[in-house]
Amino acid sequence: MQRFGLPGALYFFSYLQSNYMAETNYVTQETFNKMQEDLHTLKTVDRYAASRAIAEAREKGDLKENAEYDAAKEAQGLLEAKIKYLEGVMATARILDETNIDTSRVSILTKVTLTNQATKKTVTYKIVSENEADLKAGKISVTSPIGSGILGKVIGDVVEVAVPAGKLKFSIDKIEV
Repeated sequence: MQRFGLPGALYFFSYLQSNYMAETNYVTQETFNKMQEDLHTLKTVDRYAASRAIAEAREKGDLKENAEYDAAKEAQGLLEAKIKYLEGVMATARILDETNIDTSRVSILTKVTLTNQATKKTVTYKIVSENEADLKAGKISVTSPIGSGILGKVIGDVVEVAVPAGKLKFSIDKIEV
């Protein structure tokens, strides 16, 4: 795992915030509840553990040559950056109700069955927000190449999608919730 120094981590999280926080984050109620739980854990359990680690490192003497103190302060900075990032995501979150999803077109929270025109393989993906994307679970981001390529399309459309491996053609076979 690559370790960022505290300035690097703060830069990374400020970059994320400046590039993604202004946008609306579409999430399900389940995902929003999970984010609330994570934020609560970060603020209560993890913050307390970070402050204890700093206090223990302080007790060990000279702070100028105390690597444990530096590491604890860096961990605290990363924790605060995570908290700030999660608060920003939650502040711009819009909770979507799956019962009101229009299945006449591909949209966020629809489950879409596609057929790759070249290989004739059929795949089913659920279109979700960036925060919920998990390819192993069959959930792709609305901003991914395939997700954005099929957005707004209807059953029967053939879509050409530019992916890192080249261009793929998919036919949209089924749209459901």
